[in-house]
Amino acid sequence: MSRPESHGFSSARLAHLDRFLKERYLDTGRLPCAQVQVLRGGERVHESVQGQSDRERGRAATRDDVYRIYSMTKPITSLAFMMLVEEGAVALDDPVSRFIPEWKDLAVFSAGTGPYLTTPPARPMQMVDLLRHTSGLTYGFQTRTNIDAAYRKLKVADAHGDLDSQGLVDALARLPLEFSPGEAWNYSVSTDVLGVLVERISGRPFQDFLADRIFAPLGMTETGFSVRPDQADRFTACYAPTPQGGLTLQDDPVTSAYRRTPRFHSGGGGLVSTADDYMKFCRMLVNRGELGGHRLIAPATLRLMASNHLPGGQDLTMLSRSLFSEATNAGVGFGLGFAVTFDPVRAMLTSSPGEYYWGGAASTAFWIDPVKDIAVVFLTQLMGSATYPIRRELRTLIYSALMEP
Repeated sequence: MSRPESHGFSSARLAHLDRFLKERYLDTGRLPCAQVQVLRGGERVHESVQGQSDRERGRAATRDDVYRIYSMTKPITSLAFMMLVEEGAVALDDPVSRFIPEWKDLAVFSAGTGPYLTTPPARPMQMVDLLRHTSGLTYGFQTRTNIDAAYRKLKVADAHGDLDSQGLVDALARLPLEFSPGEAWNYSVSTDVLGVLVERISGRPFQDFLADRIFAPLGMTETGFSVRPDQADRFTACYAPTPQGGLTLQDDPVTSAYRRTPRFHSGGGGLVSTADDYMKFCRMLVNRGELGGHRLIAPATLRLMASNHLPGGQDLTMLSRSLFSEATNAGVGFGLGFAVTFDPVRAMLTSSPGEYYWGGAASTAFWIDPVKDIAVVFLTQLMGSATYPIRRELRTLIYSALMEP
C-alpha cells in the first residue's frame, strides 16, 4: 500500500475516517463490520477492516471476507451487455422484443388488480431503457402500485426462488408495465432482464459469460453467484436494524441460500464478492476499460456508460417515480448501469462532475471519480441501505482527506 501523502491524501485525516466508523457505527452496534479501500493513481492509499463479520460466532472481520454485494452486481451485468453492444450483436435502440419476443405485446397499466385495464405504450421498450431503468418495470419490494404487489405475489427476480431465466420472462409477460418506456425512472428488475439478454444474445449461460469474459481476465477469483466450500469460513453474516438501533441476524452464513447454486443467476443482485475482487473491477473502470493487459471495453464506450442518459438531461428528482433509490439527489442522473453526478453543487456532495457510483441492499457502495482518479469500495452487511447516511458521510470524510484542489 502506498503512503497516502505521495498521492495527495492526509494520513491523519484518513485515520479520522476509521475512528468515525468505529465510534459512530461499530461501537454503537449500528453496523456489524466495515471495510474500506481507497485507490488513487492506481495505488491503494488506504484500507481498513473493523468489526465482526459474524457476531453470533464472535468472528472478527478480515480483509478477505466474502460479502453479499446485491445491486453492486448491476454495473458488472451492464458492462457485460455493453461488451455485446461493442461487438455489434445488439444496439442500444433495439427493441427488447427482438430477443424477448414473448414481450412483443407488453401494455401499460391503467387500473385493476388482475385482470388489468391497459393501454398501448407510446413506444416499445428499448435496450437503453433497461440500462437506465426507464423500462416501465419495477421491483416487488416497492409498495407503491398494484404492479409492485403483483411482482411480490409472483416472486419476480427472487435470486433464490423457483423461477429460472425463462420463468422470469414468462412472469413479466403476464404483467403490464408501470408506465410507457422512457417516460419515467423506476428502480427495477431491468438489470435482471439484461442478464437474460446477455444469455440469449451470446448463446452462453449468463454466469459463464461473466466468469470467462469479466472475472477471469480481471482475476476476480472470489466473485460468483454462490459461496464455494473454500469460501465458507469467510462468508459474512448479514443483519437487519432493530427499532432500538441494534442488529438482528437477517441471513446466517451457515444456512444461507448463497451456499447453494441458484436456479436463477440474478444480474440485478445475485453476486457475492470481496473488497479486493470488487476493487479489481473498479481498477478496470479507472483505467478506462483495461486492467493487466486485458481490455474489456473501449474508453469511448465506458465514457458513454458514465454519461447521464435520462431523457432531456433531467436528474432523478425530476424523473423518478421510485419509492426506493440508491441515488436520491438533485444533480444526479443515471447512465448505462450506474448513477452519475453531473452537478455536485445541486447534489450537495463533495465529489466531481462525472463521478459514477452505485450500492447494494446490504449498505455496500462503490464510486469512481475520473477527475480526481479515485476509486472507493465500502463493504458491510446491513439490510436497508437507507438506514443510515453512511455513503454521504464516507464521501465527505474521504474527500476532506484529499489535500489537493
